[in-house]
Amino acid sequence: MVDLLKIVFILIVIIVLVRRKWNIGYVLLVASGLLAAFYMMHPIKIAKTLAATVTDTTTIAFFFALTLIRILEMIMREKQIMSAMMDAAKRFLVNKKAVIISMPLLIGMLPSLGGAYFSAPMVDESTKGTKMPPEEKAFINYWYRHPWEYVLPMYPGILLAAALTGLKLGNFILVNMPYALLMFGSGFLFSMKGIDKSASRSNSGVVHILSRDGAKAFVNFIPVLSVLFLVIAFHVELHYAMGAVICALYIFYRFSPKDILRTLSHGFALDVIILIFGTMLFKFMMEESGAVVKLSEYFSQTGIPLMAILFALPFVTGLITGITVGFVGSTFPLLLSVAGGAHLNEMAFAFAAGFAGVMLSPVHLCLVLTREYFKADVWEMYKKIIPGCCIILAAATVIYFIL
Repeated sequence: MVDLLKIVFILIVIIVLVRRKWNIGYVLLVASGLLAAFYMMHPIKIAKTLAATVTDTTTIAFFFALTLIRILEMIMREKQIMSAMMDAAKRFLVNKKAVIISMPLLIGMLPSLGGAYFSAPMVDESTKGTKMPPEEKAFINYWYRHPWEYVLPMYPGILLAAALTGLKLGNFILVNMPYALLMFGSGFLFSMKGIDKSASRSNSGVVHILSRDGAKAFVNFIPVLSVLFLVIAFHVELHYAMGAVICALYIFYRFSPKDILRTLSHGFALDVIILIFGTMLFKFMMEESGAVVKLSEYFSQTGIPLMAILFALPFVTGLITGITVGFVGSTFPLLLSVAGGAHLNEMAFAFAAGFAGVMLSPVHLCLVLTREYFKADVWEMYKKIIPGCCIILAAATVIYFIL
């Protein structure tokens, strides 16, 4: 019981600091220090744990992956690849519903703070003349930005989950794919019902993908699709896939050595280093302090069902923090111990539960920004978000037992 109280206190500290807008890396450094103090770790053991964290191959791979993600995002923004992708979507799509959701979907492919506020005016523009209430517009902008977090390796949440569990990223993506598809499909159940399925834009601007203009427009999707293809089809490590794509972009756009150094300095940011080191140190401290072993014994003795733990810990943490890396970094090390190792069905279920908490979190930045832009009633938005999350959680439960 004492060990449980210690961890509960540390989780409360994590939640409080995250709510105060601390970088999650610094938060987990504080949590690691509390673990060392509560379990009275010897200074030599602390030093060995620090050294093991820095030299661990997973830490190194995770560092390069996140760094390269930042570099790719910078290149895509500066070279207006993202804008070109949005323009291409408008020209390819004729269905009104497809046009409406394309903007949050496309902008959501890049994990950037404030992205929801960027896509909001585009959703507003595409829904003109539909008499759609602000809450429905807000739901569309919020909901369709987030299917990517289940499957896109450019998001640090799924990348961190794979790193902490040691499971292959490609396998994690494949098991999460039904959640992403359900999130995509379920959005239509709660929005755009008043829009005729046959409604379309004027064909004057439509481009067929097999035409010369269509092929030229499709080229802009190659960087992101290449990363996904290499990771999923060939099981290439993400940092190698990202590195190959970035090098190709350097050559294609004829980057000067000065510009290459500028993008590299953007990628190798202090916040990224702290995020990675803090997350991995917390994982090692949980193991080396003996906390996970003692908590695992406690849960075994109390007879709490494993599935309840897999749901409750990440869901509550995600709900309170509103950050995917927050619930993954703080709960997955403990879940690994309780579950007796990394099992794909259990970790995928825990990820789905935690992300449902993130989507329902009132402090989720995308929700805050979207509600603010559309001046929407948040409870009316929740009337659509809650059943959508319930559908995904029901599917996660089924997949848990199937696997």
